[in-house]
Amino acid sequence: MEIRSVDHIELFVEDVERSAGRLVDRFGFARVGRGGPDTGLRGCESVLLRQRDITLLLTAALGPDHRAAEFVRLHGDGVAVIGIGVDDAQAAFAETVERGAVPVAPPETFGPDGDRVTFASVIGFGDVEHRFVSRDRPEGPFAPVIDETTCGRSGQNLLRAVDHFAVCVPAGELDGAVRHYQEVFGFDQAFEERIIVGSQAMESKVVQDPSGTVIFTILEPDTTRDPGQIDAFVESHGGAGIQHVAFRTDDITTAVRTSGERGASFLSTPGSYYDALTPRLGPIGVPVDDLRELGVLADRDRTGVMLQIFTRSEHPRRTFFWELIERRGARTFGSNNIQALYQAIERQQATGRAGRG
Repeated sequence: MEIRSVDHIELFVEDVERSAGRLVDRFGFARVGRGGPDTGLRGCESVLLRQRDITLLLTAALGPDHRAAEFVRLHGDGVAVIGIGVDDAQAAFAETVERGAVPVAPPETFGPDGDRVTFASVIGFGDVEHRFVSRDRPEGPFAPVIDETTCGRSGQNLLRAVDHFAVCVPAGELDGAVRHYQEVFGFDQAFEERIIVGSQAMESKVVQDPSGTVIFTILEPDTTRDPGQIDAFVESHGGAGIQHVAFRTDDITTAVRTSGERGASFLSTPGSYYDALTPRLGPIGVPVDDLRELGVLADRDRTGVMLQIFTRSEHPRRTFFWELIERRGARTFGSNNIQALYQAIERQQATGRAGRG
């Protein structure tokens, strides 16, 4: 099985119009399609969004029998499906099921010759499924049940592609999750580390397909230390799930400034972080004052520099957010910034608790 792309990400949400509107208004996505009972969807309504190489499908249940209703009840809004582009979805499904994947939906082909698309799904982790997708034409219609004739295609080029997914799993499940991706999906382990933040600690391992197209940073809490962010996610989310999706951008300062002006809210970073930035990293090619103004974090590995920032979670459970990342040669994930990120999340959660009090 050779993976070609992150074909799409499907989020199950409570209010599809509200969720789509936020992504369009704040991050420059274009609304390119819609679906519902009138287009052939059963029990749900969907909105299709695109921006360059990113495709998002937002789906809300219209009744209690659709899978989205149960997902939102258990977890709240979040990523439920990762569409994985392959040459042959039927073969990928058969291969992974033979290796131990739990099937969700058998292969099904839609559309006329020349515009056919085949979907087939298996479980990845928790309640997140992987949907294998093969298309006659990569630029062809998303699926016959999504009407792409009534929506415009205007939008901005703030974001380019999906960079990676951050996955939180309960304590004791990290190694099993890594083995599952190695044995079932043919992924490689690319990186691992233990991260200590004050009295908290977590273990992190990165798995990716051989082409480096689909990347999961998998995190589990260290229960011998004080409870921390990963513990809180697992408890509030109700098990393993996607904590955030990282979108790659060619110009993070423009993307953050523009999104911020449009209403996106990003986590703040202490000023002392930027005072130590140049001594820690040396020249990074972007004025430190610009990073300080916007709250963008920076890190360096052996191959280059990485710039990143995280949105403030608007999820009622504080279990999901977005990341923007610009890679200037760097291949890692900003482990030196984890402490700054988690301190910022702690401040956000403390503010939320004070507001509720």
